[in-house]
Amino acid sequence: MFFLVFEGLDGSGKSSLMNQLQNHLSVSQINFIQTREPGGTRIGDQLREIILSKIGETPAPRTELLLYEASRAQHVDLVIKPALENKKWVLCDRYTASSLAFQAGGRQILEEQVVWLNDFATASLKPDLNILLDLTVEESHNRRLKRNAGGGEEDRMESENDNFHERVRANFLKQAVLNPAAWLVLDAALSPEQLFQQLLAELKERKWLV
Repeated sequence: MFFLVFEGLDGSGKSSLMNQLQNHLSVSQINFIQTREPGGTRIGDQLREIILSKIGETPAPRTELLLYEASRAQHVDLVIKPALENKKWVLCDRYTASSLAFQAGGRQILEEQVVWLNDFATASLKPDLNILLDLTVEESHNRRLKRNAGGGEEDRMESENDNFHERVRANFLKQAVLNPAAWLVLDAALSPEQLFQQLLAELKERKWLV
């Protein structure tokens, strides 16, 4: 069993790539769960609504970070660890790297504080692989516009300004450079099929799939 996390700017194609891998694992008769952050539990989903809502009081940056970490602690203890203990793969949309990117990078909270809180919330549980779908801020914005054309609305994080998202992207890329063995960086401008084939090749190279 392996713990895979999908990271990137909104609109980068994380959900699509996760779904393709999910289908492949199902055909291969490999047990897995698919989950997300913030959320994944009843408490986590309630916190997700507070974090992402544009209605009412806006959380201060430290409050926002602590809300994410509270959701994560519940998620790890109730969902992720039990799945891994039961020999299931875990496919997760966002995890600790997102807190570094959005709160340390975007909100400019001290990185060592985010690292400590990540470690505390997860009891030091780290992914086997972070998969970063790298996309320019401009293209992320364009994709979100198309996605919301049918009447959807951006959440509070998505509606932050371009400078914020540039800092987020830069932090993701920095994390990948600092720990290349734990990251696979994919060009999100590629087609969904090309992205999936690159991911599949990486998993086979690591001998996680045959």
